[in-house]
Amino acid sequence: MMNETTVICHNINKSFGGNNIVKNFSLTVESGTILALLGPSGCGKTTTLRLIAGFEKLDSGRIEVAGQVVDDGRRHVPPEKRRVGMVFQDYAIFPHLNVADNVSFGLGRGVDIPARIAEMMALVGLPGLDDVMPHELSGGQQQRVALARALAPEPVVLLLDEPFSNLDTTLRAQVRGEVRELLKRGRATAIFVTHDQEEALFMGDRVAVMNMGRLEQVGSPEEVFHKPASRFVAAFMGQTDFIAGEVVAGGVETLLGFFPHESSAVVGTAVEVAARPDDIKILPVTVPPSGGNPPSGGNPPGGGNGEGELVENGRIVERRFLGIAYIYTIALSDDTVVHSWQPHTVDLLPGAAVLVSFRSHHYLVCFPV
Repeated sequence: MMNETTVICHNINKSFGGNNIVKNFSLTVESGTILALLGPSGCGKTTTLRLIAGFEKLDSGRIEVAGQVVDDGRRHVPPEKRRVGMVFQDYAIFPHLNVADNVSFGLGRGVDIPARIAEMMALVGLPGLDDVMPHELSGGQQQRVALARALAPEPVVLLLDEPFSNLDTTLRAQVRGEVRELLKRGRATAIFVTHDQEEALFMGDRVAVMNMGRLEQVGSPEEVFHKPASRFVAAFMGQTDFIAGEVVAGGVETLLGFFPHESSAVVGTAVEVAARPDDIKILPVTVPPSGGNPPSGGNPPGGGNGEGELVENGRIVERRFLGIAYIYTIALSDDTVVHSWQPHTVDLLPGAAVLVSFRSHHYLVCFPV
């Protein structure tokens, strides 16, 4: 049985003051799926969310929610009739209402309100706090009250706009885990907006990356991270360096050596290789005493000269200690800067000569220049 589609955005467009904020944006969200909508500030992701919710009207295109056309540029179904729940960045909890009244605020007639409140309070792990006022709650508890209020009317899709941005780092990691578990337990369909790559990869069953109003790529977290469809996605998804290369028979040749790669580009095409810190291997090189000459000629990076000596092709310019690891910043011989993740046991100082190469077992993506 195929999954049903809950949300469809087809070629939607929205402008403010002559500025195109959302451009020919098309996306489908299947029932029971958490979609993480990711992109830098100002890319149009919150506007897209507000268009789906009905807080903004389309200029053109079509939005469907649960099989109903809710906006097509001519007719516009108001937010309260779309069966859409919304969790705002600042939670928007009513400060003068207790927890129970906040949760029941959007419930209509014919609903067993006490039973629904009890169900929602149990779902979000806050039983017994019905009479508590919002100012008496922690940030994480306020976030869960906002989630309970949004889920209480049983929306067909839940929209979350940067819901963890007001939490400190430790609480943020804890609460997002709780929220994802709650959404999956409730079989909710959700669109989760964030600018945090780690958060998107954790929260989303699927990740959609926006850039300047357009959808760059949508796929599983693994697909988007490991096989970025554009240079922008590669740069945005993690700390990515780009290394010059040239397509040769069977692969790509770079300053860091040859690696096998299937490419449709013709031999001789200039490319950039996208590499993250865990793709880069470094080995210390012993510099010969003054007057000596380092081995040269004919040795690819990663090899020696037949006498066990390594050929330097980079120098460490900085290192950042992360506790379990170091992130090394390395200047290559052509002045390209790359980064390398190394365990904390690899202790190299700035200025050290190193041999830089690709980790042979990692798949690397190339983009034509």
